[in-house]
Amino acid sequence: MSNKAEATVMHVRCPDRLPEETYRRVLEMLAELSPVVQALPPTCALVELKGALRYHGTDAGHLGEILRVRAISRLGVDLRIGVGPTITVAATASAQVTGPGGVLTVAGRQTAEWLGPLPVEALHGIGPRQAAALRDYGIHSVGLLAAVSPGTVQRLLGRTDGRLAADRARGIDPRPVVPRTLPASASVRHTFERHTLDGASVRSALLDLVVRLGLLLRHRGQAARALSLTLRFAGGTTWERTRRLPEPSHHDEDLRTLAYQLMDAAGLQRARLTGLTLRAEDLIDADRVARQITLDETRESRLAAELVLDRIRDKFGPDAVGPAATVPYRRAS
Repeated sequence: MSNKAEATVMHVRCPDRLPEETYRRVLEMLAELSPVVQALPPTCALVELKGALRYHGTDAGHLGEILRVRAISRLGVDLRIGVGPTITVAATASAQVTGPGGVLTVAGRQTAEWLGPLPVEALHGIGPRQAAALRDYGIHSVGLLAAVSPGTVQRLLGRTDGRLAADRARGIDPRPVVPRTLPASASVRHTFERHTLDGASVRSALLDLVVRLGLLLRHRGQAARALSLTLRFAGGTTWERTRRLPEPSHHDEDLRTLAYQLMDAAGLQRARLTGLTLRAEDLIDADRVARQITLDETRESRLAAELVLDRIRDKFGPDAVGPAATVPYRRAS
């Protein structure tokens, strides 16, 4: 993207632990400014203002100030607002706002000059481990990251993450703001044809739910911060527990590990099960999850295989491929 691009992307940060109802009201106010609003639960949002500037007869920074005043007067909530030519610049700017609220606008022509002095970890999308890896090689600022050849950054961070980091340090981020109101949760369920005491059958059905839930989240572009498992028993009673993931994820491996922990916590002893429900909760946009560097080649291979399996399912249907243990449970409701 050209450094002369107009600053029309707004990134809004609400206070932490904002009640969901208040967050929804903030999203409604954003919709008053532009029809292109992308919710980033639990407390952030993106707004594309390019088509709305002529209608409002002002610039994007002034619209940010108007939004902030409205939020304070209507909801008693202050906002940190960043405005820039790309999602990365706007999100980086909103994080640099000091205090409980304010508006920081970075014009397209100012992007390189403004990003340059920032510490490398301040660049939106750079995780702590990525920042530490860059610092180990003397890359302490965004300007230094932009000056290093993309090939070198790819060797340090990996091909995909390195390319993204090198581009975004230069202010390049072609992602559009996509109108989206994300659901608060996603769930999948299985009903047994007959009451079951078979632990192996229950574990296989749970694995099938994990695969289906992971695919659903990846298609939505979401990641879960927590999982809930509900067990339904003969007689109508239920058991439910929720646990948080170590970090947000939509990968089968992470979801499976936590789902099995939840099942183990149930301590089933000759309980007659009638059904299972697995629910992903506290969802966030997957683009907000910084992919951490790992030296675990086995995990990297599993993630690469997951991408291939998703492509096969997209082409031939969700039941085309999966773990052998889940075969009897595919297409279960």
